[in-house]
Amino acid sequence: MNKAIFLDRDGVVNLPVIINNKAYPPRYVFGTQIMPGITNILSWTNKMGYLNIIVTNQPDISRGTQSEDNVIAINKYLYDNIPIDDIYVCIHDDKDGCFCRKPKSGLLHWAGIEHNIDLKLSWMIGDRKSDIIAGISAGCKTIFIDYNYNEIKPIDANYIIKDISELWDIL
Repeated sequence: MNKAIFLDRDGVVNLPVIINNKAYPPRYVFGTQIMPGITNILSWTNKMGYLNIIVTNQPDISRGTQSEDNVIAINKYLYDNIPIDDIYVCIHDDKDGCFCRKPKSGLLHWAGIEHNIDLKLSWMIGDRKSDIIAGISAGCKTIFIDYNYNEIKPIDANYIIKDISELWDIL
């Protein structure tokens, strides 16, 4: 079986857009900036035998405020520029009641089935409470990157860090 590093997209793999101390995804590929240091970390985790898989909520598609084409273009940009093995996207909003929208763990289970991943040997890295809940629900170890957003923080992550560079000490 394989093991994976599951990563939230906006705020972990790429820089989010911050408005009123809340994180939002970039709207277009030309506004997408790769998180400093993440490329080296993901190259290293690949060498350590992990698959690098993005699991991301993109509800703005369902809300009609973002096009699916823009999300696909941003994801292609990430595929082309950092060592990512796969990307799983939930386009639903809370009201849709899907199984894949974090904090539910459907995206991680889906990836686990398709890539033969042992979720107990895997990690979920995120910058929001919903990322950590999804990781715990799937049986993964979790790392919360606390950027001090204006929202409720998880208290049950295995690790809480302030900067992505701290991943070197954990992984």
